[in-house]
Amino acid sequence: MTNNFSISYQECPVCKSNHIHPVLNIQDYTVSQELFEVWHCNQCTFRFTQHIPPADKIGPYYQSANYVSHSDTQEGFIHRVYHIVRNYTLNSKRKLIQETTRKKTGDLLDVGAGTGAFSKIMKNAGWTVTGLEPDDTARKNALDINGLQLIAPENLYQFSPNSFDAITMWHVLEHVHDLNGYLEKYYSILKQEGRLIIAVPNYTSYDAFKYQQYWAAYDVPRHLYHFSPESMAVLAENKGFSINAIRPMWFDSFYVSILSEQYKTGKNQYISAVWNGLLSNFKTIFNHKKCSSVIYILEKK
Repeated sequence: MTNNFSISYQECPVCKSNHIHPVLNIQDYTVSQELFEVWHCNQCTFRFTQHIPPADKIGPYYQSANYVSHSDTQEGFIHRVYHIVRNYTLNSKRKLIQETTRKKTGDLLDVGAGTGAFSKIMKNAGWTVTGLEPDDTARKNALDINGLQLIAPENLYQFSPNSFDAITMWHVLEHVHDLNGYLEKYYSILKQEGRLIIAVPNYTSYDAFKYQQYWAAYDVPRHLYHFSPESMAVLAENKGFSINAIRPMWFDSFYVSILSEQYKTGKNQYISAVWNGLLSNFKTIFNHKKCSSVIYILEKK
């Protein structure tokens, strides 16, 4: 699966600084077992995967039954845990949308909808939901499992200005090749009082520090970008947004630590993983910017 046509950055994709350098070599443990470089920007602290497959070549790197957001598999302990936690967090996400938009119902764009679990929750709550999903298998599963007709992401550019009260990206922005183009379009199609909700892993967390190149949330090459709170603030500012609030995703530290232990030791070290997940969360109680994954709530400036 070696990729002969790769994208290489000469400057930071967020702040355009050329003060960038490699910091980690990370293996793709999910599909190809290939090594990929992660680079760091000294100016805004953004990180990105270097020499990535272009959008029309990256598809094979998602072809794994273990890629749970596309397959909806419940095989294996970690995937069963994922589904138990997801069932709890879906309602928390619904409440977050209603709270931050101050609307019981409205128009929602769910980008990277996977198999449609969150879209279905919002639809059942009375929202008008449009779901975008690039993966053919995930779209088919969304129809079969949740009865949802998701559409391909190319449709994003067909939406009219001021169309949505909320736009959500639950662990999606790190996958999007056209990072700047997407955020510019979101600014256009989001209503003036609307909210853009972005959840991404946080490489400044304790569990990321603990596991280094084995940290599962680097997930190269599917994760093209690796955000810090500082770099997200710069990105938001550049695209006309401000960060209204930051919320923690407490469960992610456990899920990521379980996978990271497998990558590091080749074994299911659940006790160590749970302990490291707890430590990570404990260190973020008074500073949510250090959480394993962070929800950023953006509004138009």
